[in-house]
Amino acid sequence: MRPPKPIQTATFHAIPPAPRHAITAHLPTWESLIQFSKRESEFLAKFVNMYPRLSLHRDVKQLIGTLLEYTQADAQYCLPFPSLEGADDCRAFVTNPKRKDGLESLSTDEVSIRIFEVGVRIYCLFFPAAKTPLVFPLWSTTGAGISSRLAEEALAKHPATIRELARVNTPSINTFADPSDSQLALRVQIVHWMERAPLDLHRPSGLVPGDVYLYQTGMAAIYFVHKTLNRWCQTKSKTVMFGIPFHQTMNIFKRWGHGFEHLPLGTELNALEKLAEAESRAGTPILAVWTEFPSNPLLVSSDLTRLRYLADKYRFALVVDDTLGSFCNIDVLGVVDLVVTSLTKSFSGYADVMGGSVVLCPSSPLFPELKSIFEESYHNDLYPADAEVLLANNVDYLSRSRILNDNAALLVEYLHPLVSDKESSVSQVYYPTTSPTKANYDAYKRPPTPEFQPGYGCLFTVEFDSLEATIAFYDNLHVHNGPHLGAHLTIALPYTRLMFGNELEKVDAYSLRQTQIRISVGLEEPQGLLESFKYAIQMADMTKRESSVCP
Repeated sequence: MRPPKPIQTATFHAIPPAPRHAITAHLPTWESLIQFSKRESEFLAKFVNMYPRLSLHRDVKQLIGTLLEYTQADAQYCLPFPSLEGADDCRAFVTNPKRKDGLESLSTDEVSIRIFEVGVRIYCLFFPAAKTPLVFPLWSTTGAGISSRLAEEALAKHPATIRELARVNTPSINTFADPSDSQLALRVQIVHWMERAPLDLHRPSGLVPGDVYLYQTGMAAIYFVHKTLNRWCQTKSKTVMFGIPFHQTMNIFKRWGHGFEHLPLGTELNALEKLAEAESRAGTPILAVWTEFPSNPLLVSSDLTRLRYLADKYRFALVVDDTLGSFCNIDVLGVVDLVVTSLTKSFSGYADVMGGSVVLCPSSPLFPELKSIFEESYHNDLYPADAEVLLANNVDYLSRSRILNDNAALLVEYLHPLVSDKESSVSQVYYPTTSPTKANYDAYKRPPTPEFQPGYGCLFTVEFDSLEATIAFYDNLHVHNGPHLGAHLTIALPYTRLMFGNELEKVDAYSLRQTQIRISVGLEEPQGLLESFKYAIQMADMTKRESSVCP
């Protein structure tokens, strides 16, 4: 079989068309991924583009340089936030003598918050430049920093508008206190997708745009919701993660709050009930149970009906991250208390903007209490220009989602039968349709309409029977490679190797292995995409044949 046409995108550059605010980086070989996982500064300096939580966008870097020059802060560095709360949280965490990420704490006199007007108000955490590696992980984990579009606009207005405000005389204000037209329209659009083709046609339609809360990233949505739930609860109660989530989600639960329990399979309902009963008897009832529906990267769909029963029985908040299922495919509004979504992924779909949302479900028994605490604590940190791009990108959401669903189904239909082929190096395929939990997904899959046939999403994972086959597949799969999902082009990533490289033995018990490649399908022509996968499988299978003939 002749090799497909290779990808022309240069290493360390964003996938085409690579706009100014691109959030991807192409890492086309296994070796480059291993180098990236080491996070060595010399290697990271080669990146032209990168996911903005993992590495500062060049406009943000330039704005930081401008602020350092303006303040003449020798041997200092700073990280800018759109809210005082984000900056304060970062300062509190890095100066805590018992910080929970295992890194060295900074002394309180090393860290300060300074406020600037740069067209909009920003809150900057200043600290010794040499200690940036001890502070930046907070930016990366919480996603609470400023957006690159905010930085771009601030740079365009410099130096005419930049000025520092006195902390003592400056009230803390919500940077974007009055929602922009784009933010209001984005809330309306999310309500539209949440209410479109409901599972229960007789469900009361109580969701309004005011029940939608916007954030600058999906991780910021998770972080601030977790904080808000801890304010709501009057006891020191644990958060439970049900199933394998995105790894930074677990880091948030581990590092903030009053305890964390992880039930990694997403099917341990009896264990969850025993835990809930024990915590209730101890006077510290579970705060919240979070689950991804389906999960990343193994696409497990937990039993939401049973989780709802337990949530009602033990009065914990049930929070579902529906990013992978996506609004158009699944309807979880009637069964959960809160829905968290990364708008960065397939909602946007073009890898050039970030955003997150949280929806409070009106049918939730906790709605009155949660609504009150959200109204009291929420601050709008989504930059209006980002809301505009999210809205513009979402115009073709249904047509894109149809292609994403179809392309993923096509590839899974090709790959899954290979699992039972003794000559094949494919040992497993993870997708909602191949999972023992498929019935749980189907229970919340939206009904078809003339305009759209719901499917199972853009993400699947393929596992190989050896590391050699995995590497051969990855190095010969002519698609883009790197962190991100839900984009317009297909992206492959050795997710477990990158995210859990130091814990491979531990996560193997959760069926996470370095021989897995996560695939986020794109909008490419299906037959060409299929041929690319067939060629990569052929190269992976060659390693198996070669090993079988070796003496």
